[in-house]
Amino acid sequence: MHDVDISPKIVERVLARRGRYHIFDDLDPTETALIIIDMQPTFVAPGGPAEVPKSRGIVDPINGLADELRPMGVTVIWVTHAVGHNSVGSDWDMFYNNFVSDEVRAKTIESLDPGAAGQQIWDGFRVADDDLHIVKNRYSALIPGSSQLERVLHSRGLRNLLITGTKTNVCCEATGRDAMMMDFRVVMVSDCLAALSDGEHQASLETFIQQFGDVMNAEEVLSVLRRRTNPAA
Repeated sequence: MHDVDISPKIVERVLARRGRYHIFDDLDPTETALIIIDMQPTFVAPGGPAEVPKSRGIVDPINGLADELRPMGVTVIWVTHAVGHNSVGSDWDMFYNNFVSDEVRAKTIESLDPGAAGQQIWDGFRVADDDLHIVKNRYSALIPGSSQLERVLHSRGLRNLLITGTKTNVCCEATGRDAMMMDFRVVMVSDCLAALSDGEHQASLETFIQQFGDVMNAEEVLSVLRRRTNPAA
């Protein structure tokens, strides 16, 4: 887990711009989804082709948050990454042909092949029968053609998104940015996100809270949602 906070200068800037730090102080659990992104062996396992070591440190926090949210009526959605590949090419040749070496490409293709072990939810998680599982093939789960996430959210009346998973500054931020621009209310859950470094994690959250949504830790998220389920609390 990352032990960093939003820097004082960013807090000051946010307060000067809008007069308050947190954007959302009232979230209806029945209109809320916990989105857990890319917590699969490709990224979580030691030695995985795209390993994010700190991702293993957020498994327990995500489990704990999900356990608290399900009884409130929050929908839990697992989003994993898969990219198909055959003799002609892949679902995403732009990525494979330009951003990874030949050695890494071969390992990544094998790991992210639809149905492969690397594309499954990491075995350290407690997945409930009612949880949803969506597969994406781009960094953002919300750009056209990437996944069915937008359709699922609209069909269930879910307008509040709690973003968790890895990497903070890549798939999680990309999905959160697109969600905000599609008029969803987005919270990045800071202690349930992981990047390759503290600096990348912090920079992502500092950008997000200024322009795209809210940043809260898990306990702050629970506190906001409990106001609906237990108004006297």
